[in-house]
Amino acid sequence: MKESDFKFSASVIAWPFLFLLAIWVVFWFEIRFKMSLYDFGIYPRSLSGLKGIVFSPFLHGDLQHLYNNSIPIFLLVMALRYFYREQSLQVLIWGILMSGFGTWLIGRESIHIGASGLIYVLVSFMFFKGVQSGYYRLVALSLTIVVLYGGMVWYLFPSPEENISWEGHMAGFISGFLLSYFIKTQDYQKPIKYDWERPDFDPSLDPFMKHFDENGNFMPTPKPDPVEEQYSYFISNLPVIYFWKESNESKDEVSGHDVADKEHHQ
Repeated sequence: MKESDFKFSASVIAWPFLFLLAIWVVFWFEIRFKMSLYDFGIYPRSLSGLKGIVFSPFLHGDLQHLYNNSIPIFLLVMALRYFYREQSLQVLIWGILMSGFGTWLIGRESIHIGASGLIYVLVSFMFFKGVQSGYYRLVALSLTIVVLYGGMVWYLFPSPEENISWEGHMAGFISGFLLSYFIKTQDYQKPIKYDWERPDFDPSLDPFMKHFDENGNFMPTPKPDPVEEQYSYFISNLPVIYFWKESNESKDEVSGHDVADKEHHQ
């Protein structure tokens, strides 16, 4: 996968918007027509409760419950569609089915509804998948998820509040973890910045690599002897002085004139 595969499109906004529209329309339908679709939730270990595996993510008990799930669902589905475009539909479908079935298996004997299970699927999948890939963009996404939703880990365990389905949270978290292993993604290629990252790189032709011996030990370029270097500097900067010296003939000629002058004066 290349850097260009991470690109914004209309589906990045459309998918989470349509999902939110669906759960809000269902909630409006219940209020408008004074109906309760509560029975379409998951009732663990019963044949009639299996239908809740598909329908429970779209059902919510009250407005506060719906509001608490709406913002995380919108952000997480948007991130899923942007960073895992080709796997996003698989994660959503399998996430709903696996988390719902897990809740049906381990849940207490009560009706379980809400999109919380799917939220934990998305958080778990994107966190573990980013760590497994080692790709810097997806690792950054994993760290962002930890910062934003790290506190959700406390709701994976039995809670004193009876209206919180910790079983659904646990089933969603485990489902996301399993999906991160079984749903494959492409190899993420980092942008090539250095020559040694290129597939046709030949270490024997690289000047820097020639400093290493057969055992991989680094051998720096030997520095010149400081004394020799100082001497060469002194020699190169030594001033040159020229001396003029008379020839022997000139001296004899000068001496002859001197003798003649002496005899003349005498």
